[in-house]
Amino acid sequence: MEHQREPPIDLTHADAWLEPWLPLVRERLRDEPTLFDVGCGDGRDSALLAQAGARIVGIDRSAAAIDAARARVPSGEFHVQDVRAPFPLAAGQAGVVVASLSLHYFGSDETLSLVRRLCDALRPGGVMLCRLNSTNDHHHGASGHPAIETDYYLVNGEPKRFFDAAGVARLFAHGWRIVQREERCIDRYAHPKWVWEVVAEKTEASAR
Repeated sequence: MEHQREPPIDLTHADAWLEPWLPLVRERLRDEPTLFDVGCGDGRDSALLAQAGARIVGIDRSAAAIDAARARVPSGEFHVQDVRAPFPLAAGQAGVVVASLSLHYFGSDETLSLVRRLCDALRPGGVMLCRLNSTNDHHHGASGHPAIETDYYLVNGEPKRFFDAAGVARLFAHGWRIVQREERCIDRYAHPKWVWEVVAEKTEASAR
């Protein structure tokens, strides 16, 4: 029987931020092809990463977004869930974690706990690629909104956290080696958005 070919992956609106890191992604997926896309949305990052050879496991709290991700990346495994729920993969299973603008909804202790759990999801030597709201992101809520705690605001009814250099360093202080950390302006929305782009490697010392 002829093997049925999978439909082509839809790269429409793929986000270019990951393209420079695809060689690193492929390298870290060589022994463990599982890539965990946290807050995958409609699958725009997942599509690019699947085409690069990743076996995608993605989560998002929006059922509509997950439906779109499943349509865009038929080979992926996608789940509707909050990031605080147990992850749908085993500890140490992922070679790469991607979290693009999905770690900013929580208080400081809960955010640190989430990053520790993502570290646990990676195998030693695995990498996490993430984007975080910058405290300079004034177009998108970094000022002019009620404060919940330092750098954490209620923005149009939704809590949003913003990070300065020290805040980024705290997130990755234990169990990680920072490969790159850069603050930059991205053109993704109606107004410019300032983010931190971080690539961090799980160290052998963090393996449990």
